[in-house]
Amino acid sequence: MLLDSMRIAFVGGGNMARAMIGGLLAAGLSPERVFVAEPFEPTREGLRRDFPAIRLATDSLQAAEFAPTVIVLATKPQVLKAVAESLRPVILAAVKANPAVVVVSIAAGVRTVDLARWLDFSCIVRVMPNTPALVSEGAAGLFAHASVSEDLRSLAFEVCRSFSKVLYWVKSEQLLDVVTGVSGSGPAYFFYMIEAMEEAGVELGLPREIARGLAAQTCLGAGKMALEQISTEPATLRKNVTSPNGTTEAGVKVLEARSAKQIIKDCVIAATKRGDELGDILGRQVFATISVSFLIKAFSRDSTTASFED
Repeated sequence: MLLDSMRIAFVGGGNMARAMIGGLLAAGLSPERVFVAEPFEPTREGLRRDFPAIRLATDSLQAAEFAPTVIVLATKPQVLKAVAESLRPVILAAVKANPAVVVVSIAAGVRTVDLARWLDFSCIVRVMPNTPALVSEGAAGLFAHASVSEDLRSLAFEVCRSFSKVLYWVKSEQLLDVVTGVSGSGPAYFFYMIEAMEEAGVELGLPREIARGLAAQTCLGAGKMALEQISTEPATLRKNVTSPNGTTEAGVKVLEARSAKQIIKDCVIAATKRGDELGDILGRQVFATISVSFLIKAFSRDSTTASFED
């Protein structure tokens, strides 16, 4: 098993890192093979409580002695330049102990060309996860720098399987912006749908908790049906539950009259475009000389790296 010999260091211990750690330990990775650098004391205490046998530190430089084979960048994208530059000695030490080292970045929007420049290291896999990973229902897109070997691609994929149920490699890094538009930002679209269905149910007389539960479970169930019948077109699944002159057809006609499909497509396009713009902005990061621990602390409280902070 690929996880058997892995030593993994997390730089940042927020919600997404926590989801990954929990998944890796459940998959059989020994907790002694997990290192987390997290400067924020309450977050560190939470990790210590939930995963008492993992190694915890306040400073990422302490990972050098750990000699990781996988380094996960799980900080906010706004501080990643300073964090990445500080990791150069850690990577040198890791490669000296084992030449097969890969960096996995779950920081949204930061491109591999910029990461490689900041790290002075190009064996990088960039991942775009989403927040349902926090309940083991995540979807993610992955892109590997050309210098990543097949073995290290497989290792990175195994790591990401720990917190995402559905994963796909994309051939160009630009497509990760599209992944952002579809699945990275996608949970918000579904929450919006649940919100609207709940409000309609309440206005029509249902208690709020019943309307919310019905809407949320319907969303989950429809998604499960689509995944279990992945070769069937979604339009076919929709038509299968739309009886002529029935209640569903009445509702769908409203969606079609209001151009709902185009509105949803426009959401994905807008999010994709913003992802590309933020990639340009984040690639030009310039920081004054500030403590890396301070930077991570300032941007990592109660946050995940699955979405952009504008």
